[in-house]
Amino acid sequence: MTQNIYDNEDFFAGYGALPRSVDGLAGAPEWPSLRALLPDVTGLDVVDLGCGFGWFCRWARERGADTVQGFDVSEKMLARAREMTSDAAISYERADLETLDLSSGAFDLVYSSLAFHYIEKLERLFSVIAHALRPGGRFVFSVEHPMLTAPRRPRWIGDGDEGRVWPLDNYLVEGPRETDWLTKGVIKQHRTIGTYINMLIACGFTLSHIEEWGPTDAELAARPDLAAERQRPTFLLVSASLQN
Repeated sequence: MTQNIYDNEDFFAGYGALPRSVDGLAGAPEWPSLRALLPDVTGLDVVDLGCGFGWFCRWARERGADTVQGFDVSEKMLARAREMTSDAAISYERADLETLDLSSGAFDLVYSSLAFHYIEKLERLFSVIAHALRPGGRFVFSVEHPMLTAPRRPRWIGDGDEGRVWPLDNYLVEGPRETDWLTKGVIKQHRTIGTYINMLIACGFTLSHIEEWGPTDAELAARPDLAAERQRPTFLLVSASLQN
């Protein structure tokens, strides 16, 4: 079973204070780039894997999605999502993405934000997603960039954030990595970019966009606190589809 770190009291309290938790999609710096990968959702049946507080589910409905279904392993996250949602076309369900099954041909769009780097059996999940999509369906997701899931502690070679470097720790050795983020002992699954791509190809997806996200000049001007994110990509954004 997926490590359910989000139901840990300390972790949940810390996560709930993050800008992406307080401000929703607007608080996620990568959201404009991720949003640009999405199709027009009008009339689509959408599923969000690792839906958290349900920000994307509500966004999709506000822009005309027909139905939206959110899955998450965390009861605390789902409880918050339900508190913030009053729309019968949005449903939330607890599920472990390691063992999730979805109905065949049930969705036009599968979306996930920052959930898959917790999943050990990811190729199985990609196969489930492929079967759940209708012909021509889209699959858009983000994960922590592999340079983030395989680093040692950063060190400084100069002053301030611009002098911070991120030496890698056995980048080509894939598997679980333990880190301290908001609480101790968080397990993330490290994979190379090539592994993500080859898993998608093996499951029948055609790749349309891959982005190693970092802030643009305009985003950096608006948020100077993102300067450190120029040192290495923070997120890997992927858009894929099934052939008609």
